Amino acid sequence: MNLILLTQNTTPIIGQVAWLLGKIMNGIFYVIDFIGIPNIGLAIILFTIVVNLLMMPLNIKQQKFSKLQAKMSPEIQAIEAKYKGRSDQESLMAKNQEIQLVYAKYGVSASGSCLQLLIQMPILFALYQVIYRMPAYVTQIGNTFRVLADRIISVDNGSFLQNSGIDSITNVVNMYGQSIGKGDVSNGIIDVLNKLSSMDMASIADHYGLSELTYQGQLILSNDTTRGLLDTYNNFLGLNMGDSPGALIRSAWAVGAWGIVIGAVMIPVLSAVTQWINVKLMPQQPTNGNEKASSMAASMKTMNMFMPLMSAWFCFSFPAGMGLYWVAGSVVRSIQQVVINKHIDKMDFDQLIAKNSAKNTKKIEKMKQAQERMNAYANMNTRNIQNKSVQARSMQNKANVNTGVSEKEKNADQAASQSTYGRGNAKPGSMLEKANMVRDYNERNNRN
Repeated sequence: MNLILLTQNTTPIIGQVAWLLGKIMNGIFYVIDFIGIPNIGLAIILFTIVVNLLMMPLNIKQQKFSKLQAKMSPEIQAIEAKYKGRSDQESLMAKNQEIQLVYAKYGVSASGSCLQLLIQMPILFALYQVIYRMPAYVTQIGNTFRVLADRIISVDNGSFLQNSGIDSITNVVNMYGQSIGKGDVSNGIIDVLNKLSSMDMASIADHYGLSELTYQGQLILSNDTTRGLLDTYNNFLGLNMGDSPGALIRSAWAVGAWGIVIGAVMIPVLSAVTQWINVKLMPQQPTNGNEKASSMAASMKTMNMFMPLMSAWFCFSFPAGMGLYWVAGSVVRSIQQVVINKHIDKMDFDQLIAKNSAKNTKKIEKMKQAQERMNAYANMNTRNIQNKSVQARSMQNKANVNTGVSEKEKNADQAASQSTYGRGNAKPGSMLEKANMVRDYNERNNRN
């Protein structure tokens, strides 16, 4: 069986990054399946660690930029104060040039932080897609669901799945079964099955007889005596990673499974707490009394308090595996941040600035030399144009001498022609009057 392709994300850039990260996730799951512990929760944790380690150079670079920005901030503020209230073009150009020189002195780019964020954003979105669409990227999981989808298609082509009358199943079909309406029934059914809760999956299994199906000699769905493959994949510390914490709490509360209730509640709580700790470990930019910087810092502080609460809210309705990813990601980033902070604190930024200044001096010297060459080339072109103009005038004078007409005589003829302007019956300003003027001028030249 082939890897499911059509359920993968196809958004430009994000889709390509997700495909690459999906290869990493597929490799991780293959290894843990090979050693006998094929578990989505464990795969998510290992996947989060690997990806964050790969992104660590970008994080270090961003932290270095933040430190250098804090050191050069007073110089930039001094330049802005120097040109405060001056909005003429010359002052604005001078201010921008001085600010650019400060950035060059510290060896950073004004767009450096934005560029790093632009690189990281597609990766973060792609991570979400890989975890949210696990059967599309992990061959073993996708092939397991494919067996169920084939049985459903053979029975009624998914008709009961689409018209079950069960609200929770209908909602999942409407949200995730778009491929069914487009004719891609198999992949559409897999998308739906991947998002069904355990209770809804049991309802579907009873109708289609899915409980008897096997993959590689193992039952896919659990029964009273045997644990199925999907439960083996999804069960992490007693929690089904395919169910949302909200669904886990409702089902466990009904049967008095308080351990599952506590575990389900802990996922959104830990997501909020670990993200808050991660924010606290991030270095804060000094404002130095700057109003604009103070306003931005206040906005960031509000957002940093708001986002952990939002993640906790989302965790209740998203699959528990997504919540586990947020928790694991925050823990890994917090540990990573402690290491980066120690690494940054050991760096001699004065030496780094001096090194960057030396590089900048050479760069400015090269720029000056290039500018001087361009100026010399421009001056040479100007002289060539002037020489050509002189040569053209000299050739014209020679032509006048050869015809026996001096410049003075030529001007006199033109004046005489103009004196006859409007003679005869021609109306002033008419074409006839202009024609008479041209004729008189030609006649005088012919006589000479």
